Amino acid sequence: MDLALLRTFVTVHRAGSFTRAAALLGLSQPAVTSQIRTLERQLGRPLFLRQARGVTPTTIGDELAHKAAPHLDALVEITETGPDDESSLRTLHLAGPPEFTAERALPALTELTGEDGQGYALRASFGNAEETLEGLAAGHHDLAISTARPRGALLTASTLCDEEHVLVAAPSWAGQIGSGEGLETRAVKRAPAFENVPVIEVHESLPFVSRYWASVFDSRPAAPGTVVVPDLRAVLACAVAGAGLAVLPRYLCAAALERGDVVALHEPTVPPLRTYFLVVRTGTLAMPHIARAHEWLLRAAADWC
Repeated sequence: MDLALLRTFVTVHRAGSFTRAAALLGLSQPAVTSQIRTLERQLGRPLFLRQARGVTPTTIGDELAHKAAPHLDALVEITETGPDDESSLRTLHLAGPPEFTAERALPALTELTGEDGQGYALRASFGNAEETLEGLAAGHHDLAISTARPRGALLTASTLCDEEHVLVAAPSWAGQIGSGEGLETRAVKRAPAFENVPVIEVHESLPFVSRYWASVFDSRPAAPGTVVVPDLRAVLACAVAGAGLAVLPRYLCAAALERGDVVALHEPTVPPLRTYFLVVRTGTLAMPHIARAHEWLLRAAADWC
């Protein structure tokens, strides 16, 4: 079987589209279509179902991708570094949410970039769960950190850690919300205590505040977003400045809480959690540099929970 045909097939399988695969391979779309048809004739089975938007692999297509992809990735690894060049600097491509990747994953992985003969060149990309998993499947990344567990056999996920969410605001807001009766007690009873407090969020849909309200108060937040910024670190800065309340990961606001820059408006018995997953393309843990980074992050995450 022609390895070029297999490479095209795996690229289409990961990209989910002849058009995207053609761009990744530097080929025309007709050339990609022709190669897939040739492979299908050789196998005597259809590998993809054509749809209005992209393609969906058949059962045979999924099985072939599961068997072939790890070996093709290994061949690419050999061609990039050389079979005997164990000391060459390998590039590790990591993708994940900007705040968690910057604050947690990258500081841990930079310990692997030293000049010890097994060091890495490290490249990072930021994006949401859908973007990072699509990029991983398409071969743009080696590892992805995601808040969504991928489906199917093409990607393999390991639980990395749980992230605790905290409802915070500047101390001045805590004083305005209530005095006398304990703030935590009032907050446990009902959410209306916070209805007149401005909300700081990363999106107009209020994903963090809405999740917190649903989990803790079994309701929806009444106030719309007053300040919307697409980075949790900016959300924290606005909360410290007194712009309103925010729901933040505890790891991100722990130092501000300790300094008193913000205070926790509510400490529920069971805090809302969000799980992070460390995801690879199935079979790529056979590559030493990916396996080493994967194991390193899992070990580091034991101290993050």
